[in-house]
Amino acid sequence: MQTPRSAAARLRAVRRGLLAGLSLTSLASITTVAQAQDEASEDEIVVTGSRIRQDPLAAGRPVLNLDEDQLDRSGLNSVGDFLQRIPSSGGGLNAKVNSSGNFGNPPDGGGVGAGSAEIDLRYLGSRRTLVLVDGLRWVNGASASGVPGATDLNTIPSSIIERIEVLQDGASPIYGSDAIAGVVNIITKQEQDGFAASAQVGAYDKGDGVSQDYQLSWGVSNDRTRIFFAGQYVHQNAVDSADRDLSDFPVATLDQCINTCSSATPTGRFIFTDPVLGDQDLTLADGFQYTGTNPAFPGDFKGFTTADRFNFSPFNYILTPQERVGFMTQVTHDISDAVEFRAKALYNNRQSVNQAAPIPLFIGPFGGNGNRMDTISIDATNPYNPLGYTLSGTSGPGYGVFRRFFEAGPRHFEQNVDTYYVSGTFSGELGNDWFWDASAYWSRNSASQIANGIVNSAKLEQALGPVALCTGSCVPFNVFGGPGSITQAMVDFVTFDQQDASEQEIWDLQFNIGGDLFNLWAGPMSFAAGFEHRDQSGFFSPDPVVAAGDTADIPAQPTSGGYNVEEMYGEFNIPLISDIALADSIEANFAIRHSTYSTGFKTTAIKYGGRWRVSDELTIRGGFTEGFRAASIGELFGTASRFDALLNDPCSAPVAPAFVANCATLGVPPAYTQINAQISVTVGGNPNLQAEESDSWNVGLTYAPEWDGVFLENFVAEANYYDIEISGAIQALDAQLQLTGCAATLDPGFCNGIVRNSAGFITAFSNQLTNIGGINTRGLDWSVAFDIPLGETNLGVNWNSTRLFDYTEITPTSTGFLETSREGRLRSTPQQAFPKLKSSLTADWDLGALSLRSTWRYISGLRESCIGFTAIQGISGAVGCSSYNAADDNLSTNRLKPKLYMDVAASLEVSDRMELTVGVNNVLDTDPPPCFSCQAGGFDPAQYDVPGQFGYVRLVWRP
Repeated sequence: MQTPRSAAARLRAVRRGLLAGLSLTSLASITTVAQAQDEASEDEIVVTGSRIRQDPLAAGRPVLNLDEDQLDRSGLNSVGDFLQRIPSSGGGLNAKVNSSGNFGNPPDGGGVGAGSAEIDLRYLGSRRTLVLVDGLRWVNGASASGVPGATDLNTIPSSIIERIEVLQDGASPIYGSDAIAGVVNIITKQEQDGFAASAQVGAYDKGDGVSQDYQLSWGVSNDRTRIFFAGQYVHQNAVDSADRDLSDFPVATLDQCINTCSSATPTGRFIFTDPVLGDQDLTLADGFQYTGTNPAFPGDFKGFTTADRFNFSPFNYILTPQERVGFMTQVTHDISDAVEFRAKALYNNRQSVNQAAPIPLFIGPFGGNGNRMDTISIDATNPYNPLGYTLSGTSGPGYGVFRRFFEAGPRHFEQNVDTYYVSGTFSGELGNDWFWDASAYWSRNSASQIANGIVNSAKLEQALGPVALCTGSCVPFNVFGGPGSITQAMVDFVTFDQQDASEQEIWDLQFNIGGDLFNLWAGPMSFAAGFEHRDQSGFFSPDPVVAAGDTADIPAQPTSGGYNVEEMYGEFNIPLISDIALADSIEANFAIRHSTYSTGFKTTAIKYGGRWRVSDELTIRGGFTEGFRAASIGELFGTASRFDALLNDPCSAPVAPAFVANCATLGVPPAYTQINAQISVTVGGNPNLQAEESDSWNVGLTYAPEWDGVFLENFVAEANYYDIEISGAIQALDAQLQLTGCAATLDPGFCNGIVRNSAGFITAFSNQLTNIGGINTRGLDWSVAFDIPLGETNLGVNWNSTRLFDYTEITPTSTGFLETSREGRLRSTPQQAFPKLKSSLTADWDLGALSLRSTWRYISGLRESCIGFTAIQGISGAVGCSSYNAADDNLSTNRLKPKLYMDVAASLEVSDRMELTVGVNNVLDTDPPPCFSCQAGGFDPAQYDVPGQFGYVRLVWRP
């Protein structure tokens, strides 16, 4: 399918780009040591964001450079955690995210990505940030619960990294799909003389979360050959939710249950209609103790209340344990003075664990599972049924039995991920400043996950059904007796260890050539062009029991798919003016890339830009970039699954006046009350998805005055404004927005896919992927760096910030479009915070053999919806919604206060080759702001640290 842009649209884009101004060199690019692809020229090399060899000091792109020393002194053991701290990062998955499938799968077909670490630039999602390693696209992650569309940075050992270049601008005309928000290019070490090693040990002030990070590297070289080897071992212990006040209950700041605790309890919740007594909502009486005798109905039961709900939070982690081992070998050989060959091989293994409370059994039509559990009947002949009649799952008024399967123990989800990578690159010179390279590489991510304590719903149905049919190994099951009434024989019959697997693979061939075409009046016109062929494939294979639909937990079906793409690109740098007043140089740049996918999708992306170097001190730049993102394998081919979203049903009693009439129209009885805070939402891929397209504009300047000899030295200031518009964005509607929008407007665009039964319960909620209207976002990055000479010492200061002006999601409705502003707010599903300001300031005081470092990290305040959480108002000791609306809790909001973190470290050069670093992250013991709408943990793990101070010691031995 061809997706050309109209001539008028291109003309508007060009005009807007030119009006934005001409190009400059970013602060980070001034200090860049360019991409390590070839060092034949000391003056001109390839810098991230362009294929043209050029002076890195003149590269007109907003590139943030992060070196090995910054990573080493951060106290962090994951490159993903490190990158998530830069101000332009919107977050992403990390080890603080405990969901392993117990909440279900997100709607993007990628699975939960348990144990992964990702980078999300501009809050546009990790799928819209391209990750490269040495300029080559890295394979997407494997989650063992889907086929992700983003890179897992935990597959890249930190020990191999020389530096990281972060292009904070779109680059699809250079690199192809996914480079909408930006590009992260991880540059690996290529050579070293001798042996190097480091060891780091750290822990939180409570003694938990102990981490160990051991790295080693070795290199040898002669006149023509360089060999480099590096390895890393990381061991990270867990931090339990039970050990932090913020996280030991589902709602932060509470020490008691409200409606967000689970109605599936060890004593059970029983909702049914008795032929004599009518509607019942019961649990076991407080004094009942199971001794082998069934409880008597109704004498041993009482009415179910909020106080009877189950607190599942203490079983969770707020920092998940994991173990990683990674190795890389790289060999570089000069075949001749003009031709070089480089081979690289990498292996990485991650083993990680997530934990959740014992599985809840939601049995019967009121369970809302969307699977066999909804149709199970508890037969009158079941020996543990105290009612004397059958609770039918297929006829009659319906029922719900909700039992926490405590006897099966907490659920553990154990992931094992293997990453393999092999590449070979030839590169060389053609003379007259022309260069070429040809690369081929293959990579695979293979993942498996074992989950214990999962229930086979087919066996549970047999064990609860007619006793005459419970034959062979079947053991009748007891859901009415309370704690201790489920025997080990019952556990063994209905439970199994769920084993899932997934894999992603990439093959890539590419050829690039570049040089100076000819000289113009202002200098040489530079050129680069190339061709790339890429094959990507992936699959997800759930456990056969799950694929058969016989699980009591999250349903899933196998997914597999793949595609190939052929791409050609060209890039030009055109000097226009040089060496005149107010213009040391003015140049224009242009790039174009055409992509043809085997799925039928074709597109052409174009980039226009310019750079105006006013003088040695001031440079201005601007540009316009077309981008695209082809739907990932999981998005296209992901089968239906389920996500248990934390949602508030606006039709649940008491209903706000604005919704009463519409809820009645939807068939909801006035007495209907939402049973659980989580509502099961059906999610999955969509083979009819179209590719996303984006238009982005940027303008910026760099000011670097020659102030040497005065109070400040090496002063550089930069500002970069960005404006990104994405059309046809691939994502699901905000489930809460969809549910509330249906009740508020009855718009079919919201209501289609939401099905209720006669009692008002939601029995189906489809929230699958679609090309929504779009996303528009604008913001400003700025950086300031300088040195202050202090006698024989030096104080270096580096300040980086990002201000989010606007982030608007555009959703189609039957009557037009709904615009939802997200800046300064926290979205609950899928969870994402959009702080208006993030800032990081680092001061390094070099005292000779001793250096001191302090980093301040600021996150501005946020506002979240308080829908469904107004029950906390008035509870003693609780921090309630800051803007509470007693008349309509749909209008209640809560403010998450701004937070300031401080990290400190001291490094001592013990000898010429040995350095000792001692540091404390979060030395001020700043706690995350309590978050009511966050899915787990009571705070947003993508933005804030685990509560507590983290201290560490690092010893480094240099070659």
